[in-house]
Amino acid sequence: MTPKPRKPSRKPITRSGSSDKPRFPKKSKRYSGPDRDNRYETRHDNRRRDRPEGQRDTSPSEVSSEAENSLEERDIIYGRHTVLSALESDRRLHRVWISEQLRHAPRFHTLLSQAKQRGTVVDEASYKQLDRMADGGNHQGVIAQVAPYEYWHIADLIEQSKKVSDRPVIIISDGITDPHNLGAIIRTAEAIGAQGLVVPQRRAAGVTSTVMKVAAGAIEKLPVAQVVNLSRTLETLKEEGFWIYGLSEQADSVISEVEFDRATVLVMGAEGDGLSLLTQRHCDQLVSIPLAGSTPSLNVSVAAGMALYEIYRQRWSNRLQLKNWGS
Repeated sequence: MTPKPRKPSRKPITRSGSSDKPRFPKKSKRYSGPDRDNRYETRHDNRRRDRPEGQRDTSPSEVSSEAENSLEERDIIYGRHTVLSALESDRRLHRVWISEQLRHAPRFHTLLSQAKQRGTVVDEASYKQLDRMADGGNHQGVIAQVAPYEYWHIADLIEQSKKVSDRPVIIISDGITDPHNLGAIIRTAEAIGAQGLVVPQRRAAGVTSTVMKVAAGAIEKLPVAQVVNLSRTLETLKEEGFWIYGLSEQADSVISEVEFDRATVLVMGAEGDGLSLLTQRHCDQLVSIPLAGSTPSLNVSVAAGMALYEIYRQRWSNRLQLKNWGS
């Protein structure tokens, strides 16, 4: 029987150099694209190419921001205290979604009955439905869709402030854009005793559902006016006897050394930029909050709270001194 011929073996390839150890050619890699470390980048780029034109990557922070914007577009507020404040103030509500347990709670039951008489639609909803509507927010079993906020006219706000106090305090937002900051200022201003807030119509945050939520019911008790021309409004306030103080970190006057013994307007600048030059020119005096640490500035809502406290601390102190002197 004739043996089968043997297959010729591969010819070894010798390395160049001192070693003559044979080396066989390597097989081609299964992955013929870019190197291993760049595979993810390639897949990522391919997904970008497959994406419709105009669509961009969305980070987690942008997703949460878009969710919040969608709530604002629908004018959705949630949380027991926030919705209760809206109901108690006779705020016009389009619709209320509430859990079965909370609907029959004494405070809600009466207020919801009154709201239904004013045309509000009241629906029962499960917690799972409420979770979806609030985009994961802490709704506490109740969500409401509110009508757009009805701003005060500036003349009415000035008249109302003078009725309430002989030395009223009004805060002005000079371009504050973050609704969380605006809501925090409203909450602090109402709690400490201020008489109103003024916001510009353009390039600034107005009263939205986020502002209402952060203000935690204070928006129902503190009048807010929206104006087209902030400079003209400042001049009007001067004519009405108000003294205009602008809070600026570059100011020479320290706030604790200034006497706030008259009708007062406190102007707060935008986040990052501070007071505009035009607004500074309309202020009677610029004041600063002294800082001892290495942090160069404060959050605008924190600064507003500190300035408001100093204004009212002086008045409370003077009142106690007069009382003690009289006794």
